[in-house]
Order: sequence, then structure tokens, then C-alpha cells
Amino acid sequence: MKAILLRARGGPESLAYGDLPRPRPRKGEVLVRVHATAVTPTEFAWVPTWRTPTGEARPFPIILGHEFSGVVADLGPGVTALSEDSPVYGFTDWFSNGTDAEYCVSRVTELAPKPRSIDHVHAAVVPISAVTAWQGLFDRGGLRAGQRALIHGAAGGVGSFAVQLARWRGGHVIGTASGGNLDFVHELGADEVVDYKTTRFEEIVHDVDVVFDTVGGDTLERSRRVLKPSGKMVTIATQSAGSTDEAVRNAFFVVEAKGEQLAEIARLIDAGHLRPVVDIVFALAQARQAYEYKPRRGKVVLRVLE
Repeated sequence: MKAILLRARGGPESLAYGDLPRPRPRKGEVLVRVHATAVTPTEFAWVPTWRTPTGEARPFPIILGHEFSGVVADLGPGVTALSEDSPVYGFTDWFSNGTDAEYCVSRVTELAPKPRSIDHVHAAVVPISAVTAWQGLFDRGGLRAGQRALIHGAAGGVGSFAVQLARWRGGHVIGTASGGNLDFVHELGADEVVDYKTTRFEEIVHDVDVVFDTVGGDTLERSRRVLKPSGKMVTIATQSAGSTDEAVRNAFFVVEAKGEQLAEIARLIDAGHLRPVVDIVFALAQARQAYEYKPRRGKVVLRVLE
């Protein structure tokens, strides 16, 4: 199969278009013919990209990408809930070769039927971003109707879903974004949008129940000032995991792939409550350019099957 291969430690310059044998699904897994996959440039800094769960170096070549939209190509032993050619979308294991390839393997528990109302390109940006937003806002933040949510990076891949999900839940949504994205974030459903380049959000935002942060650093540190005493702070910014501030450190989490949440998100998409945001689409062979591209809003997609 054709795949984008990391043959040495590095960044986008280390990516090459090449061939690898098609993987085989094991018990409880399916082989997916990938139609599209989303780009997450921070994968070059992830521990699972380079290390096994027990800490050894992963062998090269390595395939990046961990979210996909495609069709079932083969079933592993014991898999009966799906059939070949079924459209699906979902995750792959963080420590395994991923989705920047013509085929990938996913556990049955980490995928769901693809939303019917959108194409594979738009479905590919959903799994990691939407499930991250769901778990951050609802599972960890406990956001309820009528509460106030502040979302940093509201125009980004995760932030754009967080705005829409918080709005769907009935929250009062405040987003931070750059000036060129203020109207866009309002269109997603935000009640208020703060231009972080011209305004310090903590000077005008108060009494927040949930802070959902995708930025980290000083933005996250300052967010503590806007929380209610009972408020919760959640972040996906990886540098926060090593903070000396316990509240900041405890705010960090890593998304877990859950098929039931993907299924619920697909229903929300098909009902018109959520819309995925794609910034630009590259062909699989253009992966280096895709990983170097800086999206203005939403996510970058690799189209694997034309």
C-alpha cells in the first residue's frame, strides 16, 4: 500500500511517500480502506510517535495520523457487528502506525458508522477534535445548560467543535480568536468572541463555569482568574502536563477513543447541530506540505482516495 513514512527522527522534512505491506486486523479489529485523514502537526512532539508503551524506541518507518474516514476492507477474528464496505470513521491506537496510508487498522470500539450527511473529507476531521471537545466539556468539565464556557482557540480544529457542542448543550459560549475569525466563531454559535490580539480576556470575562483551553502557556495561567470558585479548567495543551502549578497540571487530559461518543457525534452532525470545518485539502503524496501548512481555521485534510 502507499503510505507517508517517517524514516528518521524529525519533522515534516523527514516524511517520504513510499510503500509498506497492508496491515492485518487482529481480534476485535477491522482493516479500513482510508478515504481521508486529518493532519495533526503536533504528532512530531508526541511520545507515542517515537516510543512504545513500555518506553522502547518504535521501529522505523513510522506512519503518522490517528483519525480516518473510510470503508471497512476486512474483519478481524470475532468481529460481527460490521460488514465489508461499511462507511466508518474513528481512531487508531496512538502507539501504532496510523492513517496517513491507503489502509489502517482500528479497534471496533474506537470507530462508528460515518455521518451520512457529509463526505469522507469532512468526516475525517471529526474523530479526534470532536471527541476531545466532548470529553473536555462534558466528561471533565461537567458543562450544563445555562452555564458559562470560555473556549480558547475557538476557530481551531478542536475549538470549533467545542463552541458548537457547548452551544448545543445550552451553555453561554465565549470564544477567543484572532480578529479575522471573530465573525466565524459567532457563526459557530458563540455568544461572545474576544480578539486575543487586542484584548486581555480576563479583563472582560468573569464568572466562568468551564474553561476549555487549546492554547496553554500564559493563556491557561490567566484563565484561573475568570473561573467561579466552583469552576473547572480543562486543557489539551501538552506543555501543561509538566507545569509546577497543580491546578494547571490537573487540567491537562488526553482524549480517549470511544465509539459510543463517535456515534452520538455522528447523529448530531446528521441532525445539523454540528458542522466539521476543513481549512484545506492535500493529496496523500503532498503530506509534507500538509504538515507544514498553518491552518487559519479548522483542520487540514489528506485525501487518500480520489
